[in-house]
Amino acid sequence: MVEIEIDGKKVEVQEGSMVMDAANKLGTYIPHFCYHKKLSIAANCRMCLVDVEKAPKPLPACATPVTAGMIVRTASDKAVKAQKGVMEFLLINHPLDCPICDQGGECQLQDLAVGYGGSASRYEEEKRVVIPKDVGPLISMKEMNRCIHCTRCVRFGQEVAGVMELGMLGRGEHSEITTFVGKTVDSELSGNMIDLCPVGALTSKPFRYSARTWELSRRKSVSPHDSIGANLIVQVKGGKVMRVLPLENEEVNECWISDKDRFSYEALDSEERLTKPMLKQDGKWQEVDWQTALEYVAHGLRNIRHEHGADAIAALGTAYSTVEELSLLQKVARGLGTDNVDFRLRQSDFALDGKVTPWLGMSIVEFSELNRVFVIGSFLRKDHPLLTARLRQSVKSGAKISVLHATDDDLLMPIANKIIKAPSAWLAALSEIIAAVAEAKGVAVPAGFEAVQASAEAKQTAASLLSGNAKGVFLGNAAVQHPQAAQLHAAAQWIAEQTGAKLGYLTEAGNTVGGYVANAVPAAGKGFNAAQAFAQPRKAYLLLNAEPELDSFDPQAARTALDKAEMVVVMSAYKHGAEYADVLLPIAPFTETSGTFVNAEGRAQSFNGTVKPLGDARPGWKVLRVLGNLLGLENFDYETSEAIRDELLGKETNLAARLNNVAALPLQAAASAADGALERVADVPIYFADAIARRSPPLLQTVDGQAPKAWLSAALAEKLGIAAGDRVNVKQGQGSASLTAAIDKKLPENVVRVAAAHASTAVLGSMFGAIVVEKA
Repeated sequence: MVEIEIDGKKVEVQEGSMVMDAANKLGTYIPHFCYHKKLSIAANCRMCLVDVEKAPKPLPACATPVTAGMIVRTASDKAVKAQKGVMEFLLINHPLDCPICDQGGECQLQDLAVGYGGSASRYEEEKRVVIPKDVGPLISMKEMNRCIHCTRCVRFGQEVAGVMELGMLGRGEHSEITTFVGKTVDSELSGNMIDLCPVGALTSKPFRYSARTWELSRRKSVSPHDSIGANLIVQVKGGKVMRVLPLENEEVNECWISDKDRFSYEALDSEERLTKPMLKQDGKWQEVDWQTALEYVAHGLRNIRHEHGADAIAALGTAYSTVEELSLLQKVARGLGTDNVDFRLRQSDFALDGKVTPWLGMSIVEFSELNRVFVIGSFLRKDHPLLTARLRQSVKSGAKISVLHATDDDLLMPIANKIIKAPSAWLAALSEIIAAVAEAKGVAVPAGFEAVQASAEAKQTAASLLSGNAKGVFLGNAAVQHPQAAQLHAAAQWIAEQTGAKLGYLTEAGNTVGGYVANAVPAAGKGFNAAQAFAQPRKAYLLLNAEPELDSFDPQAARTALDKAEMVVVMSAYKHGAEYADVLLPIAPFTETSGTFVNAEGRAQSFNGTVKPLGDARPGWKVLRVLGNLLGLENFDYETSEAIRDELLGKETNLAARLNNVAALPLQAAASAADGALERVADVPIYFADAIARRSPPLLQTVDGQAPKAWLSAALAEKLGIAAGDRVNVKQGQGSASLTAAIDKKLPENVVRVAAAHASTAVLGSMFGAIVVEKA
């Protein structure tokens, strides 16, 4: 540690720290633009010049390393004169258009110009003009005249998002920040550049000119969209959500959020919002009051229980619902006498039920400190944008990442070992790694694995996992949805135990872990899980936030079952399911209700509603509570969502002790088959994963928001005589879809990648399995 003095106060900091770090530790503010604690040092704005004793001229605090006994003055005449000089230069070319600037009121340059700017300018020459750019539907670069070249956006892209989409061209007064050759900014973290911009050069396109910052009230919330539960600030004006920003929480999302968290609010006032309860009578939809709708539902459920038994009813939610909603959903179902309750609609193998409650296996902070990571079956970048950003930082510090997957997407970081195989060959690939680990450690291979020959890639992956000290083996969304999920788990668990790694799940949604905690799953040996509830159609379905044709493992089976049912109750914030539903009940999305999400690390995060529910919509927990009352069920007298939470969680916020990834399962060896029949791998595109994101206009205009294509390997395309851009017919089960073909040279030869969760592919069958592709 090194001791230095700043403005007469002594402070100790780590050797190699900068003066800025020491000042931050003391709480002394030094004006700056280009410095940001999460980005590398650029020292190109010079606003942080300070007076260092014995130095001949002022030095930049962000780029001056501390030395023992150093004496710094941040507000001496010398320092302030230097800072004022820099401010005069910065304002030379800046257009003084504060009254019409969207950043007015939250602009660093505006704030610092008050303290350090002159009252008149000595500059009389022409100001430079920068041509506006169009970089896509999320970020506006209309006023690049305001740019002060702090390069925060460039560094963010390069260092955090992993892709340098913005850069600086030209020299001197001709230099400007731009994208390369007319490209758009497509990173799934791009919106953070708007927050980083200290002036009004990069602004939010959807929010632009819709409100002034001082008119907005700020409310805390939690994102439901992915598994880390990013902390949000929701900004509200006149009862409407105007903007969503990150709330800094170093242990969860640092100071970043993904574009899905940031821009999905545009769907909250969509025309598709359901605002009144509706009943279908004689094939026509009619708006009714809540009393009528809920009495109709209660009456219908009682009748079906009376005529067909309680087992004819199934209650299905999704992991985007709160703990409170899922808890009451299962209480209603069990109160009616059925155990057919589930929230895991995209899962197909339930052999682990009752044995594990999947979670990350460690805290998010611990996750970012791992130096050997093996990820099985995950579209990492799109499924978990913020966890991937943490892995990117780990790789910079020497971590080694290994991946087993069916597609070789660019994760925007160096990957040490890749095994790219068809989904049906994943178990064989893990069997080879098991054999390689046993051989490298000199232990006997598990029974049944004697004949398994480890490939070179398997040996490298095993060697990587056996080196290093902080290690993790993780199962991604695709591994959980895989038809052999339990066997993949058993193999991953053996590898983790033998290599001294921790086993974890990169869970799917904001409340996947919470669904288990709320007990919204069938009890072991009783009741139907989500897949069975559709495979063996029930007479009545109670759907909470679920759109089964988009959210299910097998949309064909789901749709068939719903069409046959006598009664389907849809509880949703949006109008959907008009063809098969009998009742539509408008419930509030996460911004309009209070509740709790439990993220992947088992952290329970409660939040309050930020705006009033739209129209006659009501919080889901209230609707279920009243339904419980009308059905005459016991213990349905909750006054607040906190009462439900406290009954379930007590005062705990860290639920790791209740979660478990370890199960006693027999290992199963699999031999790699010769590449045979065509099989599908289905990703869930980042902006189609949940009901809110898939209705947000700006997100749907991005590259990731386009309709899915049928991705073929080059060899398969050649064999079928298909070129990129051709129309192809994709058949699976009873359905066929007409899609545009695209070619991915890195796909295994017999794999066709067709995304799920989109209307154009909802007619197809299960997310994995045999598939037929023909030229249209």
